[in-house]
Amino acid sequence: MPQFNSIPLFLGFILSLSMGAQTKKAGPIILDFGEVWTINAPDFKTDTSMDFKAVFDIMNSPDEHRTLNSSIETAARFLNMHAQNGVPIEQLKIALVVHSKASKDIMNNEAYQKRYGTNNPNIDLVKALIDAGAQVVFCGQSAMSRGIAQKELIDGVQLSLSAMTALIQFQNNDYKTIKF
Repeated sequence: MPQFNSIPLFLGFILSLSMGAQTKKAGPIILDFGEVWTINAPDFKTDTSMDFKAVFDIMNSPDEHRTLNSSIETAARFLNMHAQNGVPIEQLKIALVVHSKASKDIMNNEAYQKRYGTNNPNIDLVKALIDAGAQVVFCGQSAMSRGIAQKELIDGVQLSLSAMTALIQFQNNDYKTIKF
């Protein structure tokens, strides 16, 4: 019969209890998405006086058409966690460059329903990001290769020549690329 060391099990149990007491929360920028953990007393302090300019390279998407794209939700988490920790909204500037498999995630409901037989689960998230000042830029090359017309996009999504072009332009304007 195998023997188990009870000390690691006990420590794991205690850690899970202490972590379980804390909950994630969304807001104050994106209210229904982008829940984040509170980090008490981090050693690496957040400089709340600087501008945070991030461009999210969004290329992957879940295979299940009813599942929210967690890569897009990362942008909501970025906004919420920094705002929750004292970075003024005016200092948070984000863009999403969408291409490849994620192309479907920025389609309006009518187009999405025609192709996949269900509502686009990302619509409210994308609209909330745009309403919060995010630029959502769609790769024109992906649009053409996937047969997605500009009129099939969620209102506010911008069409670009390519994802590569948009990423370079944002990087040249001091946006830092985030790819998860």
